[in-house]
Amino acid sequence: MRSVVPVWILTILAVVAVGLFVSPASFLVFMPVVLGLALLLSFGIQLVVTERKGFVNRVSASLGGAVLILAVATVVLGPLAFAAGAKL
Repeated sequence: MRSVVPVWILTILAVVAVGLFVSPASFLVFMPVVLGLALLLSFGIQLVVTERKGFVNRVSASLGGAVLILAVATVVLGPLAFAAGAKL
């Protein structure tokens, strides 16, 4: 779990940064960017970890948590984005 939680924390920080610094119409554009960064961060952390057992489980937990965090953020920020004029 030592290598999973930092990905979750940084995903939360990235979502908060998107909410604070990005225009509301662009909220939904940046959610996949945050997911891509979480993916790169997850693999980067796993390369640093010396333990080989459980690699797939750790990456799955990292990305599963990041997807869940982004789903909650989309439920919160999505209506704000559409109210600001975002289009699909």
